[in-house]
This record gives sequence, structure tokens and C-alpha cells, in this order.
Amino acid sequence: MIKVMIVDDDPMVAEINRRYVELVDGFKIEAVVHSSNEALKLLDKVEIDLILLDIFMPGITGLDVLVQLRQAGKGVDVIVISAACDRQSIKKALQFGATDYIIKPFEFERLNTALLTYKGLANLMDEQDNLSQVELDQCMLYKEQPTVTQLPKGIDRNTLTVVWEQIKLLDKELFSTEEMAKYIGVSRVSMRKYLEFLRQIGVLKLELIYGTVGRPIYKYRCIDSVNNFIQRYL
Repeated sequence: MIKVMIVDDDPMVAEINRRYVELVDGFKIEAVVHSSNEALKLLDKVEIDLILLDIFMPGITGLDVLVQLRQAGKGVDVIVISAACDRQSIKKALQFGATDYIIKPFEFERLNTALLTYKGLANLMDEQDNLSQVELDQCMLYKEQPTVTQLPKGIDRNTLTVVWEQIKLLDKELFSTEEMAKYIGVSRVSMRKYLEFLRQIGVLKLELIYGTVGRPIYKYRCIDSVNNFIQRYL
């Protein structure tokens, strides 16, 4: 498993990134911190393979963290995830060894591609002492990535297709996990995985519904039934 640290001063953004990473097989969240100082202290105690690093943070910036890591000779890999889109920030991050640079806001697919690319190269490095140009290009060049995006563990492509077809039939009507489970003929627990995946990639949204009696319940609603983005997963 690739051990990941998320460094972002915005707790909500850090939580979204954590959920995104957990959707990708082969990665484990070891730590989530909200400042550069926390990150540097923890790196002295915990073994980390990959850092998802923000730039704009109070005090020491993410770029400063990256510079200090390289000056200290630490080989931990870094993917920068930042709203900073200026040439100087991007150039400095790449000069000091960032393996990728993702500009906020971004979609799950972009981070998914970065993580799969990183994992492919890391696995290849572990398995072979010498690499061919073809092998290296297949891992490093995004154009070599498959057009069908890899699904997270526990999500079956055929079942996802059936679920999506049913959601399109409902259009933008509200539905619960239990209702969709009955439509498809799977358990409520299994269905929750599919609906949460669709919510996390931005296809569904969750709404709290207040009835006349009893507790309020959560129901899902399709944001856009004519959504091309979902086709990458089907």
C-alpha cells in the first residue's frame, strides 16, 4: 500500500481529498494535517510515500515544505494540489521534484489519473532494476492512460451501469438508498457504495428531507442525467 499524507489548511478540502484517495485502490491515508509545520514534524515520525500538498497555507508555504524536504535529502514524493496557477509556483514545484501539479478546483478523474500514474511507476520501479523507454512512457505519459477510468475497489462496472440507467429513468426525482437497492436487486449496504461513489464524483447530491412525522431522512438526487463524465466509468 502507498502511504499518503494530505496537507491542506482547509479542513473541508482536506476531507474531500481524503475521500477521493480512498476511492483509489492501493493507497492508504496515513495522516491528514492542516499546516506545513505539522507536516514537517510528522514526517520525522511517520513513514510516508506520497504527500498531497497545498501551497497557500499560513506561515510556511507548501513550496517551502517541498524545498526543505529536498534540502534534507528526503525522497518522499509530492503531488501539489493548489489554487496557485502562476508560472513561478508551478515551475518551482516541478524544479524541486513534485511528480505532478493539480490546479484547484479539479475533478476526481484528474486526481485519479495522477494517482494511477504514480502507482504504475512506483510498482514498476519496485519490480524491475532496468526500464525500457516504452515501459517508462506507459507509466508517465497521460496519453497512454486507458480511456476507461479504473473504478475503486468494490465497485463493479456492470452493476454501476445498471444503477446509472435506473437513475436516468428517475431523472431528477429524489430516491433513497433502500429504494434504489430494491430497483436493482442488491443489498442496501452494497447500494450505498455505488451511490456514495456517484456522489463523490459529482453526479449525485444528497438532500435532507423532513417529513411530517418521524426523523428526517437523506435522499439522493441526480444533478444531471445527461452527464458525459460518468461515461468514463461505464
